[in-house]
Amino acid sequence: MSINILNSSKSEVKDAESLRQLQYIEKAKEKVAALEKKLGRKLTACTVTFGCQMNARDSEKLLATLKLVGYEEATTENADFVIYNTCTVRDNADQRLFGRLGQCSSFKRQNPYMKVAVCGCMMQEQSAVDKIKKSYSFVDLIFGTHNIYKFAELLDTCLESDRMIIDIWKETDKIVEDLPVLRKYPFKSGVNISFGCNNFCTYCIVPYVRGRERSRSPKEIIRECEKLAQDGVREVMLLGQNVNSYGNDFKEGDPDKISFAELLEEVCAVEGLRRVRFMTPHPKDFSDELLDVIERNPKIARHIHLPLQAGNDEILRRMNRRYTKESYLKLAEKIRKRLPDVAITTDIIVGFPGETKEAVDDTIDVVRKVSFDNAFTFIYSKRAGTPAASFEDQVPEEVVKENFDRLLKVVQETARSQAAKLSGRTETVLVEGVNDHDDSLLTGRMSNNTLVHFPGDKKLIGEFVDVRLDECHGFYYMGTLA
Repeated sequence: MSINILNSSKSEVKDAESLRQLQYIEKAKEKVAALEKKLGRKLTACTVTFGCQMNARDSEKLLATLKLVGYEEATTENADFVIYNTCTVRDNADQRLFGRLGQCSSFKRQNPYMKVAVCGCMMQEQSAVDKIKKSYSFVDLIFGTHNIYKFAELLDTCLESDRMIIDIWKETDKIVEDLPVLRKYPFKSGVNISFGCNNFCTYCIVPYVRGRERSRSPKEIIRECEKLAQDGVREVMLLGQNVNSYGNDFKEGDPDKISFAELLEEVCAVEGLRRVRFMTPHPKDFSDELLDVIERNPKIARHIHLPLQAGNDEILRRMNRRYTKESYLKLAEKIRKRLPDVAITTDIIVGFPGETKEAVDDTIDVVRKVSFDNAFTFIYSKRAGTPAASFEDQVPEEVVKENFDRLLKVVQETARSQAAKLSGRTETVLVEGVNDHDDSLLTGRMSNNTLVHFPGDKKLIGEFVDVRLDECHGFYYMGTLA
C-alpha cells in the first residue's frame, strides 16, 4: 500500500491549532523514540474503523499522526498502540467494539507498554463511556468526534500517563485545517466539506454525536483538492452527512456562502482531477441546480446515492424525512430523465416503529418504480437518545425479518436487471488494485460505481483504462481491456 502524508510540514500550515498539534507530534516523537530504544525494536500501531466514510477519513488522520510520531502500521491489534474509531448508528457496531476490546485485553496483559484508545461517535454517548470505565478499565484514552484534531496532544499525554484519559466535548463550532492525513490510496481520496448534521431524523443518533452542521470554507476545500491533485490523486469524493445543505450555515453576505452545486463545479475545475464523487445528498433538498452541474460536467461520477429509508408517507413523517413517496418518485424520475446513464443507489430501513406489511409494500413499490442499481437494506436499530427509541409501537422481530426478506428479494432482482443493461459496453474504469481472490485479475470501478474485474498489468493500478464489459455477475462485471 502506498502511503502519502499531506500537510505535515510546518511551512505548509496556516491554522494556529494545527501548528500547536504539530508541536505535540514532535514531543510524542521523542517519547516513542525513547521507548523504542528501551525495548530495542520499532513500535507498531493499528487503527480499527467502524462505520461510515466520514469515520474512514477520520482514521486516515489518526493513522497519519501515529506514523509521524514514529509508529509503524500494523495489520493486527496485537500492536503497541491500538485505536478503535467507533460508530453508533446501529447496535451491532457497539457489540463489535466490545467484542474486539475483550480480545484486546489479552494483548494488553502480554505487553505492558501497549496503549489502547477508543474514539468516535459511540464515545459521545455517556452510557458507552461508563461501560468502558467499568468493564474495560485497561483502556488508556477515550475521546469523541468534536476534538479529533487534538489527537496529537492527547497521544502525547497518553504516552506519559498511567491513568485513563477521557476527553469528551458535547459540541464544537471549530474546524481545524491542515491536519496530517495518511491516505490508503495514492490515486483517490475523500475530502470533508462539512461536519455534523441538522436533519434530526427520529431514528438517527448522528446529530447528537457529531453535532450541528459546520461547513468548511470553499477556499480550504479547493486548496485541499489542488494539493491532492498535485500529489497524484485523480479521484476525490466530497463527504458530508448532507452535502446538499453545504454552506447553509454561512451568514448572508459571507463571501464563502456558495451552494453545493457551485462548490462541485469549482472542484471539477481543479487541474489534474479526472473524477469527482459526492456522498451523501438528501432527497428533500436535491436541487435542479445540482442536476444542471452534473449534466454538463463529465468529470462528475454517474452515481447518485439517494437514501429513501422508507416508501410509506406515514413512516416517512414519523422518521422526520421531510419528503413523501410521491416527491421522491418525482425526483428519481427527473434524475433518470436528465441523467440516463446514472446509477441510483439507496438506503432502506425495515422495521421502523409502526411499520406494517402494507407500509413495506409501499417501499417495495418505490424500489420497483425507481429500479435502484443497488440498495443497502438495514433492520431498524433502536438507539437510545433518539425520539424513535421511545415510540411504543416497536415491530416484533419475526415480522421485521419477514418484511426484510420480501424487500431484499425485490432489491436484488432490480439491481441485477439494472447491471445487466451494460453488457457489451466499453466503460472507463479507475483501476483500484489487484483482485482479492485472483491475483491474475485487476479490480476497477466505473463512473457509476460498479466493480469490474479484468486481466491486466499491476502497473495500471491508479490509472483510468477502457474495459469491455463481457459478463455480468449480478453486482459486478468480468471484462477485458479494450
